[in-house]
Amino acid sequence: MAKLPAAVNVVTTNGTHGRVGITVSAVCSVTDEPPSVIICLNKSSYTHDIFEANGRVCINVLSADDEELALHFAGVTEVPMDARFGWDRWDHHSEDVPVLRQSLVSLVGHIVQQSDCGSHSVWLVRISRVLQRGETEALVYFQRRFHRV
Repeated sequence: MAKLPAAVNVVTTNGTHGRVGITVSAVCSVTDEPPSVIICLNKSSYTHDIFEANGRVCINVLSADDEELALHFAGVTEVPMDARFGWDRWDHHSEDVPVLRQSLVSLVGHIVQQSDCGSHSVWLVRISRVLQRGETEALVYFQRRFHRV
């Protein structure tokens, strides 16, 4: 899987079960009508049950300048979750979920279907809002390293 390049995203949720985010490369477009994507998340992640219970997500596609943010939300650094959302990068008011202001694109939606595959849950997410930003390079993960595209 290390030879499969993938966009880097920070997926977020907020609701009665908490506010969390996680770096995810396993996101894939499914259909444009209705707009849908799949997200795969390891069931052993402490964020898994929070995402599942809240049901609402925002997929923030990272720009090439967001490598440090990706590391924070991957848990590589020891920055607590609340502190990650305290930085002045987030819009917490326009949607039900945290939206990263400088992302390439943010896809807001809700989980409509779930299946399990080995260690991961596969969630089908119906997109209700797309927030596009300016053009810049993207951040991808390939051979266990970040790259600019």
